[in-house]
Amino acid sequence: MTNRDTGTPTERNTPRVATGVDVGETQRLSARRRERLMSIGSPLGLLLAWELAAQFGLIDVRFFPAPSTITSALIELTRTGELIEHVAISLQRIALGFMLGGIPAVIIGISMGISRPVRALIDPLISATFPIPKSAILPFILLIFGLGEMSKVVMVAIGVFFPIAINATAGVLQINPIYLDVGKSFKASKWDTFRTIALPGALPFIMTGVKLGAGIALILIAVTEMVGAKSGIGYMIWSAWEIFAVSKMYVGLFTIALIGFAVTFLLREIERWVIRWKPDP
Repeated sequence: MTNRDTGTPTERNTPRVATGVDVGETQRLSARRRERLMSIGSPLGLLLAWELAAQFGLIDVRFFPAPSTITSALIELTRTGELIEHVAISLQRIALGFMLGGIPAVIIGISMGISRPVRALIDPLISATFPIPKSAILPFILLIFGLGEMSKVVMVAIGVFFPIAINATAGVLQINPIYLDVGKSFKASKWDTFRTIALPGALPFIMTGVKLGAGIALILIAVTEMVGAKSGIGYMIWSAWEIFAVSKMYVGLFTIALIGFAVTFLLREIERWVIRWKPDP
């Protein structure tokens, strides 16, 4: 059908064709929803298989209690406030350890990426100390800082320092040198180079280091609290083992897993918000 005045097709009858961008965006959203469902479904499927194996006697429930039994114990510990108290103490120690170890790690890592002399000075130290098992230095940390809160915070700080520092350095080194050359051409100060070029360019790598550090922090806080603490998730797991309260012990393990899942999800959303120019995989 054409317009009588101009002889051109009317807009009403012109077919609308979805652009490639719209189709691609729709496909990405659909794939993202499918992946989220799979991420939720895989642990639920494992728990269902575990529950069925326990109900049909395929596993020894003395050592592998059914998820329903563990859930009942979790609800009871939450109702009494014991679990919440231990979780709050552990999260506080992790948060302090992240600040103590993460902030210097970012500064040192970016400085190593910007400056070759700094990298030549510090990189051998990191390469030599990084392979040392962090749990192996726990007696040394306890000897220096005692059984108080500082030893737990320091252990977490040591654990998160290395992945963040190493990833921050790698992030700066992958920045296109032309950006650093432009900064030098405009006589940018070291602080301006750090703030406007190195830090934004290394952010994707830094966030990867933060996510790795979060997992290491949960491992180390549990180990540290088992040995030198009277509170926290690690202490709750160890004390449950001592009295053979298996369900309570599994509650502690499940709680660590849930915290790890929640922290990873939160960091992924923060990364998507902070690093808006990074395309979603």
